[in-house]
Amino acid sequence: MKLKYYISFLLLFCTGVLFAADIRFTASVSKTEVGTTEQFEVTFSLSGNGDRFTPPAFNGFLVVSGPNVSQSMSVINGASSSSMAYSYELVAVKPGTYTIGPATIVVNGKTLSTQPIKIKVVKGTTAASAQQATAAQQQQQQRAGGGIQSITSGRSKDITKDLFIRADVNKTNAYIGEQLTLSYRLYTRVALVGNELEKMSDLNGFYSQEIKSADPTAVHWRIETIKGVKYNVTEIKQNILFPEHAGNITIDPMIMNFVVRETAPSADPFDNFFGGGSFNDVKYKIKSIPAVIHVKPLPQAGKPAGFGGAVGRFTIHTSVDKSELKANEPLNYKITISGKGNLKLLKPMAPDFPADFEKYDPKVTDTITDNENGESGTRVYTYLLIPRHGGSFNIDPVKFSYFDLSAGKYVSVQTKGFPIKVAKGATENNVTSLGDADKQDVKLLNKDIRYIKTDADNIAKIGDGFYGSPLYYFLLILGPLSFAGALVYGKWYEVANSDIVKVKSRKAGRIAAKHLASAKAQLTANNKTAFYENVFRGLYGYLGDKLNIAAADLNREKIATELKARSLDDTSINDLLETLDLCDMARYAPVSGISEQQMFDRAKNMINNIEEKI
Repeated sequence: MKLKYYISFLLLFCTGVLFAADIRFTASVSKTEVGTTEQFEVTFSLSGNGDRFTPPAFNGFLVVSGPNVSQSMSVINGASSSSMAYSYELVAVKPGTYTIGPATIVVNGKTLSTQPIKIKVVKGTTAASAQQATAAQQQQQQRAGGGIQSITSGRSKDITKDLFIRADVNKTNAYIGEQLTLSYRLYTRVALVGNELEKMSDLNGFYSQEIKSADPTAVHWRIETIKGVKYNVTEIKQNILFPEHAGNITIDPMIMNFVVRETAPSADPFDNFFGGGSFNDVKYKIKSIPAVIHVKPLPQAGKPAGFGGAVGRFTIHTSVDKSELKANEPLNYKITISGKGNLKLLKPMAPDFPADFEKYDPKVTDTITDNENGESGTRVYTYLLIPRHGGSFNIDPVKFSYFDLSAGKYVSVQTKGFPIKVAKGATENNVTSLGDADKQDVKLLNKDIRYIKTDADNIAKIGDGFYGSPLYYFLLILGPLSFAGALVYGKWYEVANSDIVKVKSRKAGRIAAKHLASAKAQLTANNKTAFYENVFRGLYGYLGDKLNIAAADLNREKIATELKARSLDDTSINDLLETLDLCDMARYAPVSGISEQQMFDRAKNMINNIEEKI
C-alpha cells in the first residue's frame, strides 16, 4: 500500500517539474531597427497561465496602444495547453539605441522575467520599413481601392471622443496686465502617424510670450484619466498672456490635421478575431474649443499719479557708479526693477536729473524667465549722464507704483536720492586772453569758436602740409580702388560658393578634422564611448559631405557605390567599410584586436587617403 503512495507522489512530482520546466516567458519585437515616428510591436508571450503582469517602462518610446491581451487554448490527444500574450504598439521618438527592459509575471507563486531587448532607432524611415509600407499600400489599394482617406465631414466614426485638443487657461477672470498661462494639450487614444498645424490662434487682445522648451524636439507624454477614460496627453504649445484691454476676449481655436491609423475589417473572420486584416490611414481636422477670458479694468480708486501699468509684485532699487567726478566725465545711473508680473510691458522710467546734466536714452537690460508659473525676473534701466559744470547736485528719488494682485490695491515705493559732487573739469572753462584792451575774455565750453589769427607769418601755404601732398592723393584714390577690389572679391566669392555641393565637398575635410580633434580629446580623457561616437560622426559626416549623400541615404552600400564611381580602389573601400563597422560596433560594446589609438590613426589615414585620391 505504501509503495502505491510513493509511486503516486513520484508521478505527481515529476509532472509538476515537467510542467514548470515547460513554461516559458519570452519577449519579441516585430523589428529591432526602426525609424523615428515608425510604429512597431513588442510582444510578451507566456506558454501557460499567469497573473500580475508588469510591463517595462518603455523609456524612449511612445505607447500608441496596449496592452492588447490575447489567450489561446488547445487540446491534442486529450492533453490541454494554454498560452497568453501581451502586446504593445510603440513609436520611436528620437534617434539612438534604447533597451526595452524585462517584463514580469507571476506563475504558480514564482516571478518570471523576460530578457531585455535592444532597439536601434535611426532618423527617418528604414529601407525595410519603406518597402513594407509600399507593399502594404499596394495591397490595400488592391483590396479596398484607396490609400489615405481625407475625411472632414460625414465621418463614420466620432473621432472627437478619442482625439481632441484643449486650450487650458489657468484663470478665466483677470485684470488688464495680469499674466495668464495658456496651454494647448493634445489628448489621444488612437494611433497617430502624422500631424500638421493648419492655424494657430491669433491671440488678439493679448500680449503673448511663448514658453520655450528646454528641448524643442522632445515630446513628453503622460497618462491622464478623464471620466474614467485614460488618454495619452502632451503639451503642444504654452504661452504667457497679458490682457491689453477690458471686456470679454476670445481665444480663437487652434486647428491641426492628424493622420490616424484605423483598422479595416477583413473578409476573413479569423483575421478579425486574431487582430489581423488591413488598415486605413484617415485624415482628421481637429479644432480646440474657443476660450473666453473676462478682463476687468484696473480700479480707479487709489490709482497713483504717474501709474505706468505695472501689475504684479515688484521691488525697485537705484544706484550710481560714482558720487564724485569731474565735469564732462560720464556717470552711470541704474534703476533695477525685480519681481513677478508684466515686466516686459513696463514703460520707460522718467527720473528727474539736474539741468546741468546731459542725459541719454536708457539702455534696457532684461533678465526674465518665462515658464508655466508666469514671467519673473529683473529689468534694468541704465542712464548715461554727463555733468557739464562743476558744483554740488542731487539726483532725486524715483517713485514707482504697481497694482498688487494678491492685496488687490495699488502700492507705491520710492528709492533713495544721491548727492553728486562735480569738480571743475579741464575743458570746462577754457579762456583765451589777448593783450589788446578792446577785446574781452571769452569763456569756451568744450571746443567753442576761438579768435581769428592775425599773424600771417604763421599761416601755412598750400602744398606745405598734408593737403596737396603725394600721400593726400594716394589716400584720395585708395577709396575707389578698395571699392573696386571689394566688388571683384564679392563676385569671386559668389561664384565660388554658388555650388552648394562643391562647397560641402571642399569643407568636408575641415569638418571631419574638428570631429577627430574632439575624439582625440575624449581619448586623452579616457572616455571611450564619446571617443567612438566622435570618430563615427566624423567619418560619416565627412563621407556625406564629400560624396554628396543625403543623411537618410547614408549607408554602406551607397558609400561603396559612390567611391567606386570616383575610381577609388577596392582595397581602400573595403578598409573604409571595415573601419566604419568597427567604429559602429565599438559604440555599443567593446571591440577586441584594435586599440583606440589605432582606430584614431586608421580613421585619420582613411580621410587623408580619400582626399588625395578624389
